[in-house]
Amino acid sequence: MKKLYINGCVFTGNGAFAQAFAVEDGRFCLVGSTEEVLNAKNAEDEVIDLNGQFVCAGFIDSHMHVLGFGGMMSMCNLMEHTTSIDDLKGALRDFIAAQHIPAGSWVRGRGWNQDYFTDGHGLPTKADLDAVSAEHPICITRCCGHSLVVNSKALEVLHIDGTEPQVEGGHYDIETGLFLDSAMSMVYTRLPMPDRDEIKRMLLRSCAALNSYGVTSAHTDDLCTLEGVDWTEVMAAYEELNAENKLTVRIYEQSQLTTPKSLQAFLDAGYKTGVGDDMFKVGPLKVLGDGSLGARTAFLSGEYADAPGEKGLAIFTQQQFDDLFMLAHTNGMQIAVHAIGDGILDRVLNAYEKAFAACPRADHRSGVVHVQITRPEQLKKMRDMQLHAYIQSIFLDYDTNIVEARVGKALADTSYAFHTMKKLGMHVSNGTDCPVEMPIALRGIQCAVTRCTLDGKKGPYLPEEAMSVEEALLSYTAEGAHASFEENVKGRIQNGMLADFVVLSDNPFDVAKDKIGAISVKRTYLGGTCVYEKECAC
Repeated sequence: MKKLYINGCVFTGNGAFAQAFAVEDGRFCLVGSTEEVLNAKNAEDEVIDLNGQFVCAGFIDSHMHVLGFGGMMSMCNLMEHTTSIDDLKGALRDFIAAQHIPAGSWVRGRGWNQDYFTDGHGLPTKADLDAVSAEHPICITRCCGHSLVVNSKALEVLHIDGTEPQVEGGHYDIETGLFLDSAMSMVYTRLPMPDRDEIKRMLLRSCAALNSYGVTSAHTDDLCTLEGVDWTEVMAAYEELNAENKLTVRIYEQSQLTTPKSLQAFLDAGYKTGVGDDMFKVGPLKVLGDGSLGARTAFLSGEYADAPGEKGLAIFTQQQFDDLFMLAHTNGMQIAVHAIGDGILDRVLNAYEKAFAACPRADHRSGVVHVQITRPEQLKKMRDMQLHAYIQSIFLDYDTNIVEARVGKALADTSYAFHTMKKLGMHVSNGTDCPVEMPIALRGIQCAVTRCTLDGKKGPYLPEEAMSVEEALLSYTAEGAHASFEENVKGRIQNGMLADFVVLSDNPFDVAKDKIGAISVKRTYLGGTCVYEKECAC
């Protein structure tokens, strides 16, 4: 039996629009006009009238953290309380009261951004959190995930007294309670860890939320999300959910393994890029190169314009990059590297050059995640090495406010260069880095098209680097499929492809560009099955 969807505005992703399509056995089997699709109707087929609604392929978030998002959903959401330090502290107090968290139990929060504080406070401190509670250990993580702050009770519980040596690729300050990048492990590895059943619940919470935003596939970095939990537990949780047919998002695991030893163990266990099925598959080796621009831990080639003497934090040395890349590439692994600063991108490109020279492979699909602060010659090198760009256009909503102040005008004028990447012939996919940002593809599409903040108060930043609406939609659909070697499997509405699609409240080609982010998802389908339907407000 087929399901026939008629009278729609269907963005096929192939440079054309259709009116209708048919789905059978989880795949598109016919795409065309309403008349063509109805002519293929059999007596038992079901007909669904789209009534002119816009339909496109399901969104593919090509870099996020599914497990981290599921974990954040049980924390205090500080994204909504980051206007001032008093706002943040009040939210934590309310969270403790609402959740009835007993004294001595952990309080976690995520999403604060000191650049949004209107009181000029600066970074939250241990003293600020002590004022919230002296009885609860508190840990709050910045929106970017590259810094955290704890209170005195947390330091006591964690047995951190300032005598521990500084960590390579990170830094901590016992007086302020601030931990940056690799030093965050000093906190995370000592927190209470969930068991496998709780990990599975976190993943399912995340998948359900992703479906509500139209996400049907996620390239996700999960193996190091729960520091102190071995990667084998996370893989087992996913494999069990897949065997139980409970996954509602197709997972492409960006496997973060931080040493040659752990990568070799992963390979020895039979895992490498492509192992799995349409619902859960091993993707690239994921490597975390540096920090974030907002926290000034992205590693620059020069100094921060607004922090002389500071260059950021390089999490790996050149030799460490070289060793990891060589082992992964020569063993058939795709590679995806977090690189925000242009300084770390130099090291990443050097490591790629060495690995590709030692073991040439025509279609490696390796790439760079974020690709934010760049110099023109670096993008040309990426093109020459056929490296994929995993961008997060939603970052423009915040970074537009800070990029020139952070890195200076000269470097800012060659960064977030999305149009240049496309003009060079590079494959450019999009994502949200959720939970850094909410996994709302339509907001990212708006930022890619307008190059302004979502509220329109700042920008456009380098308007010549804007994407068209079509390019932005493809970056969240077909280009994400290309990044996982699945361009012939999903990401477009065409015959034979997986029937992953979304029905939107409005047509992004018709609404004002600064209204695209407000478009809502009405229904989400995975393999032809509805996995999300927006409740009627009537």
